Amino acid sequence: MPQTLDQWLAHCAAMHPTEIDLSLERVVEVRSRLGLKFDVPVIAVAGTNGKGSTCAMLEAIALQAGYRVGLYAKPHLVHFEERCRVNGSMVAAADLLPHFEAVEAARGEITLSIFEFTTLAIARLLAHAPLDLVILEVGLGGRFDAVNAFDADCAVITSIDLDHMEFLGPDRESIGREKAGIMRPGKPVIVSDPMAPRSVIDEAARVGAELWLFGRDFNYAGDRQQWGWAGRERRYNGLAYPALRGANQLLNASGVLAAFEAMRGVLPITAQAVRNGFALVELPGRFQIVAGQPTLVLDVAHNPHSVAALAQNLDQMGFHPRTHAVFGAMRDKDLAAILTKMAPLVDNWHFTDLPIARAARADELAQLHASLACKGPGPVAVHRHASPSQALAAALAAADPADRIVVFGSFYTVGGVLKDGLPRLGARHVG
Repeated sequence: MPQTLDQWLAHCAAMHPTEIDLSLERVVEVRSRLGLKFDVPVIAVAGTNGKGSTCAMLEAIALQAGYRVGLYAKPHLVHFEERCRVNGSMVAAADLLPHFEAVEAARGEITLSIFEFTTLAIARLLAHAPLDLVILEVGLGGRFDAVNAFDADCAVITSIDLDHMEFLGPDRESIGREKAGIMRPGKPVIVSDPMAPRSVIDEAARVGAELWLFGRDFNYAGDRQQWGWAGRERRYNGLAYPALRGANQLLNASGVLAAFEAMRGVLPITAQAVRNGFALVELPGRFQIVAGQPTLVLDVAHNPHSVAALAQNLDQMGFHPRTHAVFGAMRDKDLAAILTKMAPLVDNWHFTDLPIARAARADELAQLHASLACKGPGPVAVHRHASPSQALAAALAAADPADRIVVFGSFYTVGGVLKDGLPRLGARHVG
């Protein structure tokens, strides 16, 4: 029997031959054997981009309203335990061990993928904790994700874009249909994508879910100083911008407020909890700006939609003489579109290998960049590195204090520069 969290994760990885197995029957069976259910309201969050931010804002506001909150989020940046939070704090590895043991005992002859096994273990920890609200972030898709073994009292679907197409389908309509799998009859579903695929709307009607659409049931308006939100019956005016930076965060925040309005019968919140929650929310790796010289930006943008948002956010940052990019991503991403969107902003590319077989190698990224003949803001230099931390060290060595460094792409890229804590920045000085 494994004795440590790392040993359990290795055991899970070896058990099931495929990392991703799109079916729910095995998870539902083991859940039933465990007698696993939640006795408090559950909010499930699916989507392509914005899930993590949405979960973080839901958590922050609910905590400010005085509720005891459990959160299952994924993937992690550095430590596996980041995936499970109770009352705003990451759980200890030791606290997860009895739940891994319980899943192992219950599964019998059933094999589970590492995502399925760990989802059940974390869900069991949350189900046994004294909580008032559980927030579950859906991983891949929705319909067949292990999280969907649990019925949500409210579903939130964030922006939908092209990602994981080999599993979810070739277009937004197909992908939307998969995400819509988390809806339940008679329960609210909040769709914060301003251009919701028709498939999502049709599925809500078919299932009999209570559909809340951005632009119809809730909306926001804002200027440079503040913003306001209107739902079906509630309004919030003069809100400060969320502590999470970026052009897309008001869409995520709007979906969060709609979820709380839809749940007001069981989870009433105050306007003060909304203000405090938005002010205090934190989420590493989402347009995270690290103070120092040069400026460092960390962002887990790794598909064309999220990279377009990153480029827009960088564009609005003000002037920096040069931008140095550290980038690594999985081979199955639309790498050409990502590089093309970022190229006009980047003077120096630092491509990096990642410690996973599915990742594109730095050499492949450099060759793709060369084949695209992307134009930068001026002369462009390209470098290759064996790890994200080496790539960041090289970028720092080349950067002037007034420059900026953008580390983006896979969670492995951003996590790779955070594994020893936030980098301490001190560029070489010119002259």
